[in-house]
Parts: sequence; structure tokens; C-alpha cells
Amino acid sequence: MFRHRGKNRTYFHNLKLASALSFIAGIVNIVGVLSVKILTTNITGHFAFFSEEIFLNHYNNALVYLIFIICFLAGTFCSSLIVEFSSRHRGLRPHLIPLLLEIFILGFVGLSGIKRLEISISDYMISGLLLFAMGVQNSLVTRVSQSVVRTTHLTGIFTDLGIELSKLFFQERENEYRQLKKNIALKLVIVGCFFSGCIIGGFLYRMMDLRTLLLAAGLLFGIIRYDKLLYRYYALKRRLRS
Repeated sequence: MFRHRGKNRTYFHNLKLASALSFIAGIVNIVGVLSVKILTTNITGHFAFFSEEIFLNHYNNALVYLIFIICFLAGTFCSSLIVEFSSRHRGLRPHLIPLLLEIFILGFVGLSGIKRLEISISDYMISGLLLFAMGVQNSLVTRVSQSVVRTTHLTGIFTDLGIELSKLFFQERENEYRQLKKNIALKLVIVGCFFSGCIIGGFLYRMMDLRTLLLAAGLLFGIIRYDKLLYRYYALKRRLRS
């Protein structure tokens, strides 16, 4: 899911990556909205709020939205920096550290929902941490899939989907038509999984509050283990064949 790059990466790799991480992003999105009333998977709306607060001369509020924007940017920067550094050292897996960082952040915010632990963090800190985590995820997925998959927001996905749907009416070559349908299916999987994450996360939030993010962190950890076990399986298979 994460290890394959370039020509070794297949449509099926991207499909698994898109379905798993867009579902997690959907959970984070709805938990952010329900808990702190802030969008925590993208920053498009924050630019509008930032501009509005400046127009209303509410500069302190404007600064808050600017910090939110910077948090997402910092997440993408740190993730890409870690991947670039790890790629230059053979002993390191480029995707592992960003995923562990995201797990740590989601787990920490999720644990703050357990009252007995007495972890007190403000709504602003929750928003900033989740935006940073989603920046980490979006940057990692974009680099691994070579900009084919994005999982934390749907604006670009729906734009690409609309363009590709229109091309169905004009595509004549069979191989191009087949590839176009695969691209459309990938976009629909992202939309469906993100939406499913929002719905399921919303129902879980009623029972678990911020602890719902512990589930998202657990799913991410499961993805890491699955990827490692699958790699070992195929490595063993190749050895047996040789």
C-alpha cells in the first residue's frame, strides 16, 4: 500500500490506500465538527473566515484562523521532509514515521476525552493538532500515490470526477476508456469512504465523544501492520519460488 513507488505501483495499491485513509479522514472530519465546530481536514473555509474576521476588524479571531492554516501547512511540510529524509536512508521506511506521528496526535486528542486521565486541552489546540495530523496524511498520500490520491478533502476530487465523467462521452479508444472508468471508480471510492467515515464517526461520537479518535488511530496502526505483514508474505513467496 505504501512501499510501492513509480512503475511498481498499481491501481489496486492506490485503491486500498484511498479507501483506508479517506475513511479515517472522514472520522476526523466529523469529530472535529461535532467537538469543536471547526473543519479539521482542510483549510479552504478557514481562508474565508480569516478574511471575514479581518473585514470585521476582529484581528484576534483572524489570527486564530491564520494559525489553523499554518498548522495544516506545517503538517504537510513535516511529512514531506520526513519522507524525503527517510528515502535517502535505506534502513528507514519513508511512510512509517509520518503515520506514527499521525497516530500519536489522534491518540493524544482521543485520550483527552477520557476524563479520568485529566488531560486538559483547549478547543483551539484540538483543532490545530487535528489540522496538523491531516496535513501529515494528505502530504504522505499525495507523495506515495504520485498525486493520484488525496484523502482529506473532496473539492479537488469532485472537480476531477466531473471532468472525467464528461470525457466518457468523447473517449473512443478502448484502453483510454477503460483507464477513465478506473479513475472514476477510484474517485467514487474516496468519496464513498470519506462519507462513510463521517457517518460512522458521527454515530460513534454520540457514545465515545473524542475517544472516537482512538478508533481512527487504531485503524491507522492496523494499516501499518497489514502493510508489513503483506510485504513479508510476498517476500517469503518470492524466496520459495526462487
